[in-house]
Amino acid sequence: MKRTSMRLADGRELIYFNESDDVVRSRVDPRHLPDPSTSTQTRHDVLLDEWVAVASHRQDRTHLPPSDECPLCPSAPGRPTEVPAADYDVVVFENRFPSFAHGAGRCEVVCFTADHAASFAALPPERVRTVLEAWADRTAALAALPDVAQVFPFENRGREIGVTLSHPHGQVYAYPFVTPVTRRMLEVARAHLVTTGGNLFDEVLAAERAGPRVVARAAEWTAFVPAAARWPFEVHLYPHRAVPDLPALDEDQRAGFGPVYLDVLQRLDRLFGVPMPYVAGWYQAPVRSDRDLARLHLRVFSTRRDRDKLKYLAGSESAMGVFVNDVLPERAAELLRAAGP
Repeated sequence: MKRTSMRLADGRELIYFNESDDVVRSRVDPRHLPDPSTSTQTRHDVLLDEWVAVASHRQDRTHLPPSDECPLCPSAPGRPTEVPAADYDVVVFENRFPSFAHGAGRCEVVCFTADHAASFAALPPERVRTVLEAWADRTAALAALPDVAQVFPFENRGREIGVTLSHPHGQVYAYPFVTPVTRRMLEVARAHLVTTGGNLFDEVLAAERAGPRVVARAAEWTAFVPAAARWPFEVHLYPHRAVPDLPALDEDQRAGFGPVYLDVLQRLDRLFGVPMPYVAGWYQAPVRSDRDLARLHLRVFSTRRDRDKLKYLAGSESAMGVFVNDVLPERAAELLRAAGP
């Protein structure tokens, strides 16, 4: 893999991850862009001890443009985009409309393919490997920034989820704090370690690998529906050897991830015969704490509960954080297994 870094017209960083070592990415950004200007603030909710990002400049971000105006497609004559090259494999660049910026975190966009009509589920395994290498690269680079406490690569797919650009892409958020979900998970895992001497993540994986909710498995990975799934269709993917984050994955784990993840995504798409909207995100250890306690894993979930039905977060979920799932997790796992090739 060849890594090529450059700057866009307004000074934002862009990095190409090329699968061929002889590819040259030298085309400059011809646009005339103003210097990046954001209004991002982080405000502390003293009642919950949580941080909230206020980013009013994001009101003006691009929203569902037609395909011939997509800013994530390669540039074409007379139509420069965020990607100066005429083609690319995987590209990462600083978000023009970031949720976190100016020394209080960073947000990056990850484009998985130059093909506007593609999806992650349609990528070949070798492209998934390139994306994985890009995620690991950005995790290591962003974790080295002094203001970053946690790095979160994720993908939102589908208008039902709230996607504003349909080109296959994800993001990487480098938070200036440890997120509430991660902090709570680690508090529970730490209490379990003190009480029992065992690692809670290891025990969950061992129990699920031997249970009825496994969806797909490989030599290095297992994908399963968790026992207390919050979403109608929710799958967690764990590497069998515990690591804190993506850069710590070994060669076998990196090579084995693509086939099992593609299997899961393709099962989700086959389930109702329509593209499944989903959120997929990597749960990594914080940058400077609990590195020996946290365990890397990926979670993918969908708001679709039937072909023509979506789950909406209503009073209990939105106001109190108590989820009510309409689909029995064991049934969800059974349906996903049946949706195999």
